[in-house]
Amino acid sequence: MQIRPFCEADRPFLRTLFLASRKANWHWLDSSRWQLEDFDSTVLGETVLVAEHEGHRVGFAALLENDNFLHSLFVDPQHQGSGVGSALLKAVQARFTSTGALKCLLANQPAQAFYQRHGWQVIAQGESEQGEYVLMHYKLRP
Repeated sequence: MQIRPFCEADRPFLRTLFLASRKANWHWLDSSRWQLEDFDSTVLGETVLVAEHEGHRVGFAALLENDNFLHSLFVDPQHQGSGVGSALLKAVQARFTSTGALKCLLANQPAQAFYQRHGWQVIAQGESEQGEYVLMHYKLRP
């Protein structure tokens, strides 16, 4: 598996992946208004890393590097559980210059467990348009 920077040729594939992954994993939310173009506004101004396996785009992560904030991590539903998310997360964490942060929807228990297995800790809760979320931190090891 290769983790590499986003290029414009990735956009149509990642739009589809983003929509499919949200529909597969965020089943408690109303997906009737979700569109392929949601990807564009979600990652605007962010650093996007792409996971590629055997020539296929299988996931992506988007982060605000100056804030050490992981905004999005999505894996193609057909490749979940195969190490794609872990590889993306490792690549993101390697870019952090201080404590990393992310918000994870409270209803997304599998994602919370995934991040906790990788050393992230819940430090607070909040409310967003999609519902309650937990704020998680990842402390860099010296």
